[in-house]
Amino acid sequence: MNMITKLESFGLIKVSGNDAENFLQGQFTNDVCQVTVEQDQLSAWCSSKGRIIVNFRLFKRDDAYYLILPKDSIAFMLKRLQMYVLRADAKLEDVSEKLSCLGVVGDYPENNFAVLKVETGRYLVVVEDDIDTYEVDTGKWELLNILAGLPQIVAATAEAFVPQMVNFDAIGGINFKKGCYTGQEIVARMHYLGTLKRRMYLIKLDTAKLPQPGDDLNGIGKIVNAQAHPDGGVVVLAVLQIKQAENDKNLEFMDLPYKLS
Repeated sequence: MNMITKLESFGLIKVSGNDAENFLQGQFTNDVCQVTVEQDQLSAWCSSKGRIIVNFRLFKRDDAYYLILPKDSIAFMLKRLQMYVLRADAKLEDVSEKLSCLGVVGDYPENNFAVLKVETGRYLVVVEDDIDTYEVDTGKWELLNILAGLPQIVAATAEAFVPQMVNFDAIGGINFKKGCYTGQEIVARMHYLGTLKRRMYLIKLDTAKLPQPGDDLNGIGKIVNAQAHPDGGVVVLAVLQIKQAENDKNLEFMDLPYKLS
């Protein structure tokens, strides 16, 4: 399948300035120092209680960092992040009107600002010119993310999960060796003391009704993301109690493409 989809529900935040790297390093779950022009990364921003406010893909161009994240989280994130800038030389700005984000399966267009590999044969492509000629139904792209076990925290699920609950440790979204960041103590304690009781699972539901992020799942879990499956029914990423998931006979669990610790 080849596809180019304009991801209209996603925008970009630009962070520039001499202190941009140090500032972001003190906020995000992953090691910002490892981000280069050639290397992007998954990361998340947590509350002081260690719960994800939003997750995103971080990349670098020239001397600035860029975050690709849901548009409905941008205003809140900018306002809250600005509170931590203080005297640091770091400028935060919404550049969603200047840059467009495409989801690409197959070959990506050459007129690009950044090409970020999501998985084999699938890319996020950021372009500088206005894009209005591509497919705008993002459902197929979101379905591929769900099948790949890649969660997206949105406004409805902000501060609902610590990173490990949505498998961020399994998909490379946390660096446990970096220094302190907002919420780090709780995230690290869960990792080193082994207190995790809930995990994210890939599940197929026999229903025509599409659940929404944050919806309850059979009284035992919470929906993270959901999309209709081409073969019928709905596939969801949902956070469940690990013990309940291991013993549940009613849900149709699907294999995630990565291992859980």
